[in-house]
Amino acid sequence: MNIPDGPLREQLEFADTDTLLRDDVRRLGALVGEVLAEQGSPALLDEVEGIRRAAIARREQGLPVDALAAEMARVPLPDAEAVVRAFSTYFGAINLAERVHRIRRRRDYERITDQPQPGGFEAVLRGLQEDGVSFEELAATLPRLWVEPVFTAHPTEAVRRVMLEKERAIVERLVDDIDRTRTPVERRADLARIRLSLTAGWQTSDTPAQKPTVADEVEHVGYYLANTLYRVVPAYYEAFADAVEAVYGRRIALPQVLRFGTWVGGDMDGNPNVNAGTIRAALDAQRVQAIAQYRADLRALGNMLTQSLGRADVDPAVVARTDDYIARLPEAAARLRPRLADMPYRRLVDLMKVRLALAAESDADGYAGAGEFIADLELIDASLQRHRGEHAGRFALQRVLWRARTFGFHLAALDLRQDSAVHDAALADLLGDAGWAAREAADRVARLQALLDKAAAAPSAPGEVLASTLDVFRTVLELRRTHGVAAIGLYIISMSRSAADALAVLALARVAGCVEGGAVPLDISPLFETVDDLQAAPGVMRSLFEDPVYRRHLSARGNEQTVMLGYSDSAKDGGLFASRWALQRTQVELTELANRFGVRIMFFHGRGGSVSRGGGKTERAIIAAPRGSVNGSMRVTEQGEVIHRKYGIRALALRNLEQTTGAVLRATLRPRPRDAREEKWKEIAKTLAEASRAHYRALVHEHPEFPDYFRAATPVDVIERLQIGSRPSRRRDGGIDNLRAIPWVFAWSQNRSGLTGWYGIGHALCLGVQRYGQAAMTEMARDWPFFAAVLDDVEMLLAKSDLAIFERYSKLAGPLHETFHPGIAEEFLRTCDAILLLKDRDRILADDYRLRLSIRLRNPYVDPLSLLQVDLLERWREGGREDADLLRALVSTVNGISAGIQNTG
Repeated sequence: MNIPDGPLREQLEFADTDTLLRDDVRRLGALVGEVLAEQGSPALLDEVEGIRRAAIARREQGLPVDALAAEMARVPLPDAEAVVRAFSTYFGAINLAERVHRIRRRRDYERITDQPQPGGFEAVLRGLQEDGVSFEELAATLPRLWVEPVFTAHPTEAVRRVMLEKERAIVERLVDDIDRTRTPVERRADLARIRLSLTAGWQTSDTPAQKPTVADEVEHVGYYLANTLYRVVPAYYEAFADAVEAVYGRRIALPQVLRFGTWVGGDMDGNPNVNAGTIRAALDAQRVQAIAQYRADLRALGNMLTQSLGRADVDPAVVARTDDYIARLPEAAARLRPRLADMPYRRLVDLMKVRLALAAESDADGYAGAGEFIADLELIDASLQRHRGEHAGRFALQRVLWRARTFGFHLAALDLRQDSAVHDAALADLLGDAGWAAREAADRVARLQALLDKAAAAPSAPGEVLASTLDVFRTVLELRRTHGVAAIGLYIISMSRSAADALAVLALARVAGCVEGGAVPLDISPLFETVDDLQAAPGVMRSLFEDPVYRRHLSARGNEQTVMLGYSDSAKDGGLFASRWALQRTQVELTELANRFGVRIMFFHGRGGSVSRGGGKTERAIIAAPRGSVNGSMRVTEQGEVIHRKYGIRALALRNLEQTTGAVLRATLRPRPRDAREEKWKEIAKTLAEASRAHYRALVHEHPEFPDYFRAATPVDVIERLQIGSRPSRRRDGGIDNLRAIPWVFAWSQNRSGLTGWYGIGHALCLGVQRYGQAAMTEMARDWPFFAAVLDDVEMLLAKSDLAIFERYSKLAGPLHETFHPGIAEEFLRTCDAILLLKDRDRILADDYRLRLSIRLRNPYVDPLSLLQVDLLERWREGGREDADLLRALVSTVNGISAGIQNTG
């Protein structure tokens, strides 16, 4: 919205001075200082302050990094961990203050402008109405709207659960005083509680004593689902319905729009710790969490729904349901208090709590599934609606209803993922064909079709891989019956390269007996990960759509096909621009292909936390997506520290979900208009993608000495020892190609280069200017959302990078430093210059004041940790990587730098 000059603009600018943010940072910083002096020593505080001042002076005065590096090298090893933790604690204060300030900014915006904040439900709906979207068109679209964040357990969250609890306590205190309305007594109490959390955090180890188990990861993700998001879901639907009414003047009964998924316990790809047992355990744990939340809700609801017969009418169906439960549950009925006999709602709710408790124990008298529980809630809701109960408890009941419809008894749908190579190994055993994986795809397809036709039985003594694979499918069938069909999400095939990979899943499932109504009850989703695989995806999916066996399966699944797109491995394979362009073209071609075959295609975006792995603003990515590719749905992975950043605070979780849903609505109902210039832009983008990929691969994949340089110039050897994930850092043994994308990106972010996100792009942009002209490239950067989004993401990475500090890491590689560093530094500067040229700006992030401020606040704290890490790395490696004290200090630097740059992988 454009705000004209005048008093309103002055108010907005005044509110935007971030005075309260700076005040929060100062208050928290002062408390951190007190904690350091008390828990460490006054000398520790003095040492930390001296380093901080030196780091600020280096930044503000443009001094060489050498003096600060020398100062960090003088830090004694016994003090190193304390110094690192001190800076990390400061980072935590800044991070929390900034998150709370986002809530404050939203309140200020709406208070001062009396307008809905851009990106929210009401702002989006008003824009759609102005574009001609009628209420009828909106209502017809909502039933196919599908927004599903999927939480993964990839090892990128470097913050322990116990530390997250302490952070939440601090946030609650900051939010309580967000507008400075607390009294002096209340404020002193708030500060005391904040200091308690900071002190307890200081006395708690940053890292767990042991590597987390899959069960630990289930608990970690369950924390966000069963706490923050469980509370946010009703507010989401209320805000959505209120916005529709505010814009269109009509109240609407919203369908279910929001769902949640998880990979934790079901992601078998390269993780030997995940199997049929963890799949069952994960869903059992989620069931217990969901039912516990409903029981707590019913306790509050029972205290509210105290209507007495004679004072309020009640539907006979409510009384009949209560009588039925009394007959079925005589022991529970005997415990009902006689004095509540005239409160029919209260009595039914008390019996519903009993059925929930029995359901948690899988007792036959408990609810058989969430559907029965929802039916009881709907029974009460209908009665309240008919008997003047709208303002006598119906609002609270509907909140429970939205939670039950969203979370069921499973909390989040559990996706299953497995590498196609594992399926091939299982089939080799089943068919007695050791060369199965090496056969041509067409041969494998033909043999799989024959296998599916005759429904082969499993061998009596299967090998380990086949036995484990069949056990997974049998467990899935059982869990669908015991936990509900919504409990199982997609079956994702990593490294999908042919139609045979999808048919292999169908064949193995049938052999295992995972069949309902004659069909395999699984939604199979190929995952295309590398640039080559993305480019081959349309051919693979065409083969599947033309395959009679697969089309019968697809027909049984409602002719809906989900395809997962891999951002991480494609960027690792070909560089960021080649990856983004391959993803863009694949979506275009698959959308057109699916339309021709009468299939509704939905894309599952495997985005990581960092830009190098597809991270960035989801709202902007949706708007920049190809026309028609969104089509009402957005399923996207949320990984590592992104989960905490997006969903750790309720108000921010709601804002994130609103923005995502609003963007899906805009992209579905009124995608950006066609632009005749796009055909030319696509030609240019293809050229840029090829050039950037060739330049990137020449360094990363084709230079024989680069793997050695990578291991020397990054702390990847420390990252591989971190206790922050249950799965190995590699799918299989080998070099960079077999290293997972997460530690790959994590390592390059730690050494402050960010190489994975920008290398090759400067080369390509300069080629584009030379071949097509600056005017054409500038026009594309300004007017094409796809290209603009890529440049914005790269610009952010450049701003977070620091060549001078990266050079210190590079020198750890000895002679290889001279081989690689000059070219890398040249490409970095080339990329900076090219982006400034195309954007017509004189400095990086000229248009993003807030991000510039955020980076500026953190750099004086991150820089010393980076330089200390370089010194510790050198000493640790010289000692053969055996010194446990050095490793512990190094791990602290990794956690500290991650917190400072708000990025791991």
